[in-house]
Amino acid sequence: MSLSDTHRTIDAIWRIESAKLIAGLTRMVRDVGLAEDLAHDALMIALEQWPQTGIPDKPGAWLMTTAKRRAIDLIRRTKLRDQKYTEIARSTDLYTEDDIDHTLAGEIGDDLLRLIFMTCHPVLSQEARVALTLRLLCRLTTDEIARSFLAAEATIAQRIVRAKRTLRDKKVPFEVPAGEELKDRLSAVLEVIYLLFNEGYSATSGDQWIRPLLCQEALRLGRVLAEIVPYDPEVHGLVALMEIQSSRFKTRVNSMGEPVLLMDQNRAEWDQLLIRRGLAALERSRKLGRPLGPYSLQAAISACHAQAPTVAETDWIRIAALYEALSRVTPSSIVELNRAVAVSMAFGPAFGLQIVDELGAESSLKGYHLLPSVRGDLLVKLGRVDEARKEFELAASMTLNERERKLLLNRAAECDSRISK
Repeated sequence: MSLSDTHRTIDAIWRIESAKLIAGLTRMVRDVGLAEDLAHDALMIALEQWPQTGIPDKPGAWLMTTAKRRAIDLIRRTKLRDQKYTEIARSTDLYTEDDIDHTLAGEIGDDLLRLIFMTCHPVLSQEARVALTLRLLCRLTTDEIARSFLAAEATIAQRIVRAKRTLRDKKVPFEVPAGEELKDRLSAVLEVIYLLFNEGYSATSGDQWIRPLLCQEALRLGRVLAEIVPYDPEVHGLVALMEIQSSRFKTRVNSMGEPVLLMDQNRAEWDQLLIRRGLAALERSRKLGRPLGPYSLQAAISACHAQAPTVAETDWIRIAALYEALSRVTPSSIVELNRAVAVSMAFGPAFGLQIVDELGAESSLKGYHLLPSVRGDLLVKLGRVDEARKEFELAASMTLNERERKLLLNRAAECDSRISK
C-alpha cells in the first residue's frame, strides 16, 4: 500500500473511531477538550507508525490503548494525588485486542450517550451545543461548521473552545441524568442525535454522499434512549424517522457511489424490516396521546413515502399538509422549502415555484445550495430549462460535497442538451 493510500485509510478509520475514542477518554479524564487532544495524539502516532508497521487488525483498539496510555502518562506528570490517580486508573483498564469487540459494542456505546448528555448540559447555549456536536461526533471541520451556521470560522472556533472550557470549569458530570434533569435535557439530546443522523444521511462535505456508520450509531442511540425514556412521544418519533429513512440506504447511491434521488430510487429494494420497525415506533408515539411533535411529523412524512409503491401513488396532498403542520410547530425556511416540493407534486410546479421564490429573500437560506437546486428542478418541469441550468450551476458552486456537486453539474449539462435540441 502506498503512503497516500495508507493516509486515506487512516483518515477513514479516524472518521469511524474518533467519536468513540473521545467518549471513552472523556469518561477517564472528565474533560472533553483534553479527551479530544489525547485522541488526536493517538492519531498523530498512528500517522507516524502505521506507514512503517502496517495498519493493525483492530485499529480502534490500537488507538484507544495508545490514547489511554498517553492519558495515564499525563496524570502521572501532573502529579495528581495518589488517591485520585488510583481511582481513575482502577476504572480505566487499557483495551486489548482480545476484548475490544465487546467493549466497542457495549461500554463505548454507553459512553457516547453519556457524552451527548454532557454536551447538552444547559450551561451551554443551543448554538454551542450544536457546534460542539458537529465537531466531536460528526467530525466536521471548523470551516464546515461555520458554513452551516453562516458564521465566521474564527467565531465558531471560539465558540467550540469556550464550550469545552465551560464543561470543564463547571465540572459537568459524564453521565446520563435521571428524573427532571433528564427531561430538561431531552430535547437537546434528541436534536444532537438528529444532527448526527442527518450528517450520515447527507454528508455535508467530502467524497461520499452518505456516511452509513453515523446513521447506524444515531439509530442505535435513539433505540437505547427509547428504552430509557419510553414515555416521551418525540423519542419514539425520532426513532421512527431514523428507521424509515435508513430503509432507503441501499438505493441512495448507485454502484459508483453516485447519489440517487428519492424520485429515482427502486422502492422494491427498500428495507421492509426497517420500515415496519419505523411504523411501529410511529404508532407508539401516537398512542401516547399528545399532538405530534417535529420528529413524529417528519416520521409521518417518511411513512407516506415508505407506504407508497411508486412515486405516482404517493399521497402528496397529505405530505404537503404534514409539512404545513410541521411549519407551525417549528417554523423554518428549510421546512418551507420542503413544503414547496410537496406542493409542487400535489398541485403543480408553478405553485411550488411561487413558494420557493418567496424564500429567495430569506437570509437563513443565503448560501444554502438546496434552494437553487429545488428551484432548478421546478423550472425544468415548467420547461424553463435555460433558467434551470443556471440554478443547478449555482447550487453546484455552493455545495461542499463532491458527489452532490457532480450530480448538480450533470443536471445542468442535461439542461444544456435540451436547449441545443
